[in-house]
This record gives sequence, C-alpha cells and structure tokens, in this order.
Amino acid sequence: MSGPGDALAARLGAEIADLHRLSGGASRETWSFTAGGRPLVLRRDPPAAPDPAAMAREAALLSSAAAAGVPVPALVDHGADLGGVPYMIMERLTGETIPRRLLRTPRPGLARDLGAILARLHTMAPVDGLPDTDPLDALAGYYDAFDEPRPAVELAFRWLREHRPAPTGRTVVHGDFRNGNLMIDGTAVTGVLDWELAHVGDPAEDLGWLCVKAWRFGSPHPVGGFGPRADLLAGYADAGGTPPAPEVLHWWEVYGTLRWTILCRHQAERHLSGADPSIEYAVLGRKVCEQEHDLLLALGLTEPVTVADPLEAAGDAASGESPPHDRPSGPALLEAVERFVLDTDHGDDRLRFHARVAASALRIARRELLLGDAHRTAHAARLASLGCADDAELALGVRAGRFDDRTDEVVAAVRASIVDKLTVANPRHLATPP
Repeated sequence: MSGPGDALAARLGAEIADLHRLSGGASRETWSFTAGGRPLVLRRDPPAAPDPAAMAREAALLSSAAAAGVPVPALVDHGADLGGVPYMIMERLTGETIPRRLLRTPRPGLARDLGAILARLHTMAPVDGLPDTDPLDALAGYYDAFDEPRPAVELAFRWLREHRPAPTGRTVVHGDFRNGNLMIDGTAVTGVLDWELAHVGDPAEDLGWLCVKAWRFGSPHPVGGFGPRADLLAGYADAGGTPPAPEVLHWWEVYGTLRWTILCRHQAERHLSGADPSIEYAVLGRKVCEQEHDLLLALGLTEPVTVADPLEAAGDAASGESPPHDRPSGPALLEAVERFVLDTDHGDDRLRFHARVAASALRIARRELLLGDAHRTAHAARLASLGCADDAELALGVRAGRFDDRTDEVVAAVRASIVDKLTVANPRHLATPP
C-alpha cells in the first residue's frame, strides 16, 4: 500500500508535509506528518487485516481516558476508510517513546507518576465492545491454537493455575501500559499510547505488565526501567488506587511474562505462515527463548549466567577453508553481509531499525552454523533421558502431570535447552538480572 498523503490531504482539506512512517508498530502503521502546519500522527490498519470496530473502539477509549485525567493525544479524526483502511488521526505530542533513549537519563519520580496515571486510568468509563474474558483461559486458548506445545510455557501455566490470587477489582485495563507505549518529555508523561489491547479485567494486570522484565530493556529498575515497585505502588495509592499485595503483583508479572512469550510467537507466525513476511517478525521467532528464560527467572527456576558469544570464541576459524569451496567461507560471507547492512547509510529511522534487526538475524544464523549440530545432539539426549521423542511430548507430559515426580529433572532439561537456544539467539540475555 502506498503512502497516505493524498488521502490525508483530501480528508483534512490541508496541505500535507513531512510525511514519514515511524519505526515500531507491529500490528498497525504509524505515520508522522503536518497538515496546514499542525503536527499530527496517523494510525491505520494494514490492508490485509482491516478492523474498523477495533479502530472505533480505540478512538472512544481516548475520549474516555481524557475524561478520567489520563494524558492522551487529542483525537482529530477517525473512521473506517482512509485510502481503503480504518484510521485514526491524533495530535503529535512532544517527547520520546523509544525505551533505550529514555533509559539513558535517570528520571526520578517517574515510577511514582506512572502509578498515579494507572490509578486514574482504572477509573475510566468503559466503552462499547471491550473484551471481557478470563485472562488465563484466553491466553491458554491463544497458545493452544499454535499447536506447538512448549515445556517452559507448560511449567508457567501450571504455576499460574496453582497460585492464582483472588481478583483485586474489575476496571478498564489498558493491556499494554509499558515503556515504549508512553510518550515522555523530561520527567513528565505526555501521553499514554496504543490502546488496541484494552479490555475489562483486573487492574493489577496493568501494574504487573509494566514490571515485566522485557520492558526494562536491560535496566535493573523493575518499573519499566524507571524505578522501584514501591514507588509505583505508592503513586497508585496516592492517586486513589488500592495497591495489590506483593504476591499478587508477582503473579501478574509472571502472567505478563508468559503473555509476552506467546505474543512473540504470535508475531512470528505472521512471517512463518507467509501472511506478512517481515525481517522483524522473523527475528521475533528467535526471541521467544528470551521470554522462556525470563519465565524461569520469574519462577525462581534459573539464575543469570554469563555465556561467551560463540562468534567471539570462534575467532578466525569461521573464515577458514571449506574444500572444495573457495574462500571466504559461508560464515565469513554472512559476516560480510552483516557489516554491509550495518554500515550502509539508511535513509530514515525505520530503515535503520530494520537494518539492525537484519544484522541480528545474520548473527543468529552464524552462531547456529557453529553450534547447531552439537545443540541438536544434546537436546535429543535430554529428551531421551526423560523418555520423550520431542518437545511436544515433554510439554504435554508436564501439562498432564506425567513428570510430577521428576520435576527437578524436567526443569534442568528445560533450562539447558533454553541456554542453548539463547547462546545462538542472544547470549547477552542470559546474564541480565531478574
């Protein structure tokens, strides 16, 4: 689908300038532009998956949020047909959303402010059509639809069902309140973005999701990388919310980590199925093991470990001879392509982002060429020791309680498999603290 400039000009009756697509946005396109000099943002559905009801619901949520005192961008226009797809046009806010840039600068007090914003958000008036389902059952159904049982996921589901706390309330839940969906200017939150996953549920879900390890981006501070849980809960209480008990917050953090594991696999399916081929979705398929590791961390079943990057350990060996083929070798050619991708002067932020993702894919391929055979042999031996032919049999055995008397062996096997996967996909992730 081409750029939306002509459609925007016709809709807004103004000259469109500085139109460019922003990086990020896995399910919808996001464009920045000016209309008659006014800075605006367009969100639109991909043509293969238009959802006018969901877009209308998100527009209604912005109005409800504003009425509750939640900082959100002002809604300018929305509808079912802008160049053939549903859309929403909003004011462009000042600030930054990219987590790694935000986390370069300490932002004291921000975790407390985020708690206060969530307390106000949880007073929002519901809008028509919000999903209202049991979160654990819905997640299990989503996972089962892949027909790809995973042992680490089954261990997490068992724990969540056995330790599920009583609900803390029932409110509008943002569903994706995290670092990356918050526009921040200095120490102030200027906007809460991306309401497409909003639903009715337990307000503790939003608090736990914000504390999931994935949204810290390497920071030691649990609340989105910004500060401690105590500050988040204090801000929530000061603004009128009832903070959940620590064990309840922990349950929702584990749930959130499992949810992100399954959502990563869902995004990868868009590439694997051929429905939406994308380097970003392809690499997300290899990031699932990061979340599996984080699940074990959250459950106290593993610890951080430092593993050398096999690319550094290999040194010049990967560029050696491979008769009858000439030099450079296959791994060395992949390294050359990686350097080319990173060194090329890309024209905009989105291309630079995808170049980094592509370079990551090449590094994964190079590591797998070095270690794939050894890992395959070790994995088969682990499964055989448990009497399983494959991961699916082990996963379904965990679900059915077949290994309840061999839990330590199962956890050790799952942990070793995840270490191998991460050694190829992203060895640095193994060392990040819980």
